[in-house]
Amino acid sequence: MRRIGAVLLVIALAAGGCGDGGAEQDAGRALSGSPGASGQPASPGPSASANPSPSASAAALPAAGNPNGRAAVPAEARAVDTSKPTRTVGNGTAASCTSEAVVSAVSAGGIITFSCGPAPVTITMKATAKVRNTVPGGKVVLDGGGKVTLSGEGKRRILYQNTCDKALVWTTNHCNDQETPQLVVQNLTFADGNSTGDHAEGGGGGAIFVRGGRLKVVNSRFVRNRCDQSGPDLGGAAIRALNQYHNQPVYIVSSTFGGAAGQGGVCANGGALSSIGVSWVVLNSVMSYNSAVGKGANPARAGTPGGGSGGAIYCDGNLFTVRLAGTLVEQNKANEGGGAVFFVSNDRTGTMSIESSTLRKNPSAGFETPGFPGIYFLGAKPPSVQSSTLTK
Repeated sequence: MRRIGAVLLVIALAAGGCGDGGAEQDAGRALSGSPGASGQPASPGPSASANPSPSASAAALPAAGNPNGRAAVPAEARAVDTSKPTRTVGNGTAASCTSEAVVSAVSAGGIITFSCGPAPVTITMKATAKVRNTVPGGKVVLDGGGKVTLSGEGKRRILYQNTCDKALVWTTNHCNDQETPQLVVQNLTFADGNSTGDHAEGGGGGAIFVRGGRLKVVNSRFVRNRCDQSGPDLGGAAIRALNQYHNQPVYIVSSTFGGAAGQGGVCANGGALSSIGVSWVVLNSVMSYNSAVGKGANPARAGTPGGGSGGAIYCDGNLFTVRLAGTLVEQNKANEGGGAVFFVSNDRTGTMSIESSTLRKNPSAGFETPGFPGIYFLGAKPPSVQSSTLTK
């Protein structure tokens, strides 16, 4: 046990390596333990079933977010005022809250609330709700009032936004960097989303896929979401994000990904979040029981399908940042690198900070950065850690 500044780092056996390139893979093999005949670690590492049995219904899970999180939330990251909605899904009964109504409302845009009766309700999505790039005002705000679960039924993705998808109408000649649409989801539960087999834009995003515009998530829960279980760079069982406007961050605030045994996300990489070249600010949230189950890292080792990095978070690209504050990350696992977080900035310009957070029990079966249990990091400088606990 050792103290670094205001930070308590409890460090056991930390191993290093990388799944991003040949040289880094060689380093991983050298630092991750006794190699097998192939030169890779002999231990197969952790794995997860594609469809673990739910141990609790979404309605029975704890409230979203980390109750012990005290990180300040900037104004732009807070929930949107939905007291004057543009449109409402439902007319006061559970039966009136249908998949068709959600798909129609999201396509039309604006501030969307739900009127489904006094009890919690699960809306089984029969089709993915898609944000059109021409929505009036450029915003879609989806507020479930803490009572609504959107379920992908284990068969489909739940929400999709893509400024470069011509089927949703191109509105600029620079679709990879445009301000709108902006998608906000708050006070919602996303359950059993599944994008397996959908490899458009690289795949991933079992519950939510967003390319372009902006994304913000507040006071929401993500349980039992899935994406492809193999592949060197696809990921994000819950959320996959690409090309945010002017490289502004995706805010994740007071939200939970997993939260209990059997409730976590499962994907090749990024059991909760995944991105390429996108920054994240994760405040007062919980990420637990998520798994990166691919094998072979990135690029894939010969004879392997690739993947297995970032039990909770998988980030790749060049200039981007990750900030965790007031957040609990525990009981996530990766078959390769970064049981908690896999962070590779290819041009070594990216940075990461961990503030007033706890990262514990996030095993990396293949490799991680010495001194940072559960994290594999390649960036401009070592992660900044303040008033946080990192343990095996």
